[in-house]
Amino acid sequence: MIAVLQGITGMILLQLAFALWNASRLPVLGAQRRRKTAGLAGTKTRKAPAESEEEEHRKRMAVPAGAQFTKKIVEPAGAQLTNKPAEAAGAQAPSLSVLIPARDEAANITACLTSVLACSTAGSQIEIIVLDDRSTDGTAELAAAAGVGRTQVLAGAGLPEGWAGKCHACAQLAEAAGGEWLLFLDADIRLQPQALAAALASAEAQGSGLITGFPRQLTGSWLERLVVPLMVFTIVCHLPVPLVRRTRDPRFVAAHGGFMLIHRDSYQRCGGHGGIRDQLVDDMALARAVKLAGEPVTLADITGYTEMRMYHNAREVWKGYRKNIYAGLGRKPALLLGVLLFYALLYVFPVIAALWAVITGDTGALLWAAAAIAGGAAVKRTADRAGRQPFWFCLLLPASIVSLIAIGAASWRGSVSGQGYEWKGRRYR
Repeated sequence: MIAVLQGITGMILLQLAFALWNASRLPVLGAQRRRKTAGLAGTKTRKAPAESEEEEHRKRMAVPAGAQFTKKIVEPAGAQLTNKPAEAAGAQAPSLSVLIPARDEAANITACLTSVLACSTAGSQIEIIVLDDRSTDGTAELAAAAGVGRTQVLAGAGLPEGWAGKCHACAQLAEAAGGEWLLFLDADIRLQPQALAAALASAEAQGSGLITGFPRQLTGSWLERLVVPLMVFTIVCHLPVPLVRRTRDPRFVAAHGGFMLIHRDSYQRCGGHGGIRDQLVDDMALARAVKLAGEPVTLADITGYTEMRMYHNAREVWKGYRKNIYAGLGRKPALLLGVLLFYALLYVFPVIAALWAVITGDTGALLWAAAAIAGGAAVKRTADRAGRQPFWFCLLLPASIVSLIAIGAASWRGSVSGQGYEWKGRRYR
């Protein structure tokens, strides 16, 4: 027992060292240095994607014939918008289209638009477009009222066969947008007043490609507190952040669909949402497509500029993560099993061992179990600090991993059983 706990403690300490290093490498939105030349550094020496990857990517780029996109339902009088922002904005600053897909978002859309409209943009040309994706709760009317003449509200078309709902909504928004840069925002996100200025600063510095990040997550229910902060935990613990920007390997990528800032040309080159039309985890799929197209991807710290509450109760957490976990791992059962067993060994087994040591009076095992538990809490605290979560959340890690294992198993079962997943009134396989 002691030997096993010693090995686990050693692995946790290595994980902690990596997490500390990795979290310190996350660039802050708006703090990137301006490039001397536009685009991705080293563009002249780009290496083409592997043939199999490129062929698969190209096959997914085509938009189905006959797909029906948007029609406008609100045209605000006096709105200062343009469909030719490059001409209107000139060369001083890039133009931006803020694009918000909204399906039954009556509880969120007003606050979201209020925060967007309150942003300072330093004279840049901005347009704001909301797509009402067949809502039944008055989302469109609330969006039109909250837009105060500065927001377009579009009526979404019916969902074509083979499309995921959010991908279809975002594709329609991109078609209607006129900005040089496209910022896809979820309706439950809230921006700080300097958020768009920081986003545009990063956009100018990078020149092309995709900039994304994880908003600061607000939580209320216990399952939210246990599970939602694990998004940043998994990134800080496993994904070398510098490789997101420095390599074109699509395995080194992370994204959050609540904040996806992409250059129009990069969006078109990677196939846009039409190229990933059937993907449930659309943010990761789009980020991989951007990399396969040879465009830069940056994972930035946006917690100082954005916050959101993704879910509002345990049922929503369960349904949302159940839909995404197995698909996010490429529907690979061995990978899912390996990840969950690894987490259980490092962060759950020491708690079980500590309880057993107390029962049996094994002081040595108890000390090593306590060391492993403390190390796991330190790893979680490193991730929670990066995500601006409360300090005491780190004490919840064993319970968080147990919850993740349960949802992960349910996610796998939903796929292999054929039951699929239900989300916002639509069912997916």
